[in-house]
Amino acid sequence: MPTVPPILGFGAIAIDDIVYVDQPLSAGKGKVLQSTRAFGGNVATALAAVVRLGGTAGFVGWLGSAADDAVLRDLVASGVETAFAPRHPDARPVRSRITVGSDGERFIAYDDDAMLGTAPDFPDDILSRATVLIVDSYAIRSLDVVARARDLGLAILGDIEWSSGPATERLIALCDHLILPLGFARTATGCRSPAEMLDALWLPSRSAVVLTDGGRGVYYRGREETGLWHLPPHRVVVVDSTGAGDCFHGAYARALTRGADTAGRVAFAAAAAAVSITGRGGREALPTDDQVTELLASTNAPSAVELKYAQIDTGT
Repeated sequence: MPTVPPILGFGAIAIDDIVYVDQPLSAGKGKVLQSTRAFGGNVATALAAVVRLGGTAGFVGWLGSAADDAVLRDLVASGVETAFAPRHPDARPVRSRITVGSDGERFIAYDDDAMLGTAPDFPDDILSRATVLIVDSYAIRSLDVVARARDLGLAILGDIEWSSGPATERLIALCDHLILPLGFARTATGCRSPAEMLDALWLPSRSAVVLTDGGRGVYYRGREETGLWHLPPHRVVVVDSTGAGDCFHGAYARALTRGADTAGRVAFAAAAAAVSITGRGGREALPTDDQVTELLASTNAPSAVELKYAQIDTGT
């Protein structure tokens, strides 16, 4: 049996049919420039990003039992460990259809009638040998496993994008590294400014709360730091934003296992996500560690600035 990787994850794993068009999505229609099929999913792409950045990671969600399963083959090809994942003949990926506009923005239509989460009896012996568990919104189907991982001392890194009521609230409470899209954070808290959202989401048990906001950058609060912070975005040419958030989560987890503080984790993750949007596809443009290091060392790399309470109202 192989060694348990330090970073494990379960959640969405997808096959994406991607169409690139010659107009921004706001135009309402456009000519197809290219069509492709790719593998994606929040957690699967985050784990692939960890590997691309030089780390080791394992997918421990449900996988199909067939040896020639396409999703399984792709994870293996991406360097993600699958030996510890539970198998079921009915397991299948989420199917997504993604339209990417000329401005790099995308619309995702998905069918998630699939087995997501992980086996309810997933063994503590495997969990206890890891240090980070990445989960997404679908982890509400395996809350007891998340709770056990937290009790075993794993850092729970939550990529939560939508709510299913009380189950999602419990999941959010279990995440000590909570990384949310700002739009969902606004809905979840009822607050308008990033500073108010960060405060509303903070708990004594948290290590960090991070809010990603695309072209506006990242807002965050960490346990070991005072104040609230805003990291402006890197100025790069946006080709395709598919998978950028997933890349952020994977890079954050990678930095966490390296011992970086909150500011260092956010800076590394933001740079990784910035590199990822300069190429097409959710996996194809995942960056290497050298690419991220080079971007962070560039003369125009942004620096974090302290965020005054309620200073910025995103409005939308």
